[in-house]
Order: sequence, then C-alpha cells, then structure tokens
Amino acid sequence: MQAPTKENATTIGRRGFILILSSPSGAGKTTLTRQLASDHTWGLDVSISVTTRQRRPSEIDGKHYQFIDREAFDALRSADNLLEWAEVHGNFYGTPRKPVEKVLGVGRDMIFDIDYQGTRQVRAKLTDDVVTVFILPPSLAELRHRLERRAEDSPDTIEKRLANARMEIQRWSEYDYVIVNDDLDDAFRSLEGILIAERLKRARRTGLTTFVEGLLAEPD
Repeated sequence: MQAPTKENATTIGRRGFILILSSPSGAGKTTLTRQLASDHTWGLDVSISVTTRQRRPSEIDGKHYQFIDREAFDALRSADNLLEWAEVHGNFYGTPRKPVEKVLGVGRDMIFDIDYQGTRQVRAKLTDDVVTVFILPPSLAELRHRLERRAEDSPDTIEKRLANARMEIQRWSEYDYVIVNDDLDDAFRSLEGILIAERLKRARRTGLTTFVEGLLAEPD
C-alpha cells in the first residue's frame, strides 16, 4: 500500500494530527511505531517521551526516550510543559508539549507510543488532532512468549507486566481503531490504511476551501 501522493498530502494544506499507538507491553506498539516512523514515504515525526526509568541496553538516549531523573520530570510537570504524563510500572513518562504543537501547525503528523493514561490526557487537550489505535496480542500466552523472548526484563518484572496487561486490555474500547497483532506485516498494512484515511478527512484539509474555489473559478 502506497502513501498518498505528494500532491494530495501537501499541495492542499492541512493540519497535522497525532497518531497514538497503545498496547500492553510486548504486544507490538513500539515495533510498529519504529517501523512506521522509519518508512520515510509517510514523513512522520516521532514523539520522544521523557522518562525516569532506567535505560535498557538496546535503547539510545534521545532516540528512544530522553532519560531524566525524577527532579527534572517534576519540574517539567509543574511548569505545565508536558502534554501528557503517566506513571507506569513505578516509573514516570511524559511528552513535552511545545514540539508537538509546532509540528501539527506546519501540517505534519506525529506518532506517539504511549499508554491509555497518556492517551486520555492528549485527547482531552487536543481532541480534534488525535487518532488512537490499540494493539492487541493474539493471546496472553503469546504475549508471555514475546516478553520472555525479549530477554530484557527479570521474571518478576514479566509477571508484573502480564498482570498489568489484563487491566490495560480492558481499555480497548476507548480507542478509534483496534488491531490484533498476530502478524506484524498485516498489522503494519492496517496502520497504513488508517493513515491514508485520516489524512484525507475533510475537516483536517484546511486548504480545501481555497482549492475548490480555484476549481470553480476556472473557465469551462
């Protein structure tokens, strides 16, 4: 599936939107986020969250997250400089607000990898600019297998993540779209379809009025 043409995507001005992906840990949201962001035909900006948790061996500071201490996080939150924030598994996560608003204002889209708590906050603040997708695992047994195969968490942490997964899965009905990630390629194609449809929504295409007026002004 191809992205909309350059003419469709940029000649007719539009406001950008936030594509939020949420899922239980291990269900695939981070993999899908990175895959979609690395496909430059879509031109997506990636939201880089700040977090107080420890960096995993496979992660790069400033690319996957900005790793900060609790004092720095509290300062951002107190100054209302976070679009959303949440406590997950005893750690804090948040999204700086100004970079997001700047991206949307110039007609670019941004992808978020956040949980349901963050999704609620972003939707409350930027209702018309938010598209939400919940990623489900095909089964809890498969979810456990993926967490164990990742080999980045202790057995106790895995059990905690599985317990939290049951609670998180109950939030599926709060989202605009739901994808069961049984096959990564199929899930990715579904996300591409969502992007195409959302980019063509009339309400977001702020340049349509001017475009249509131009059409009607043309001689027969």
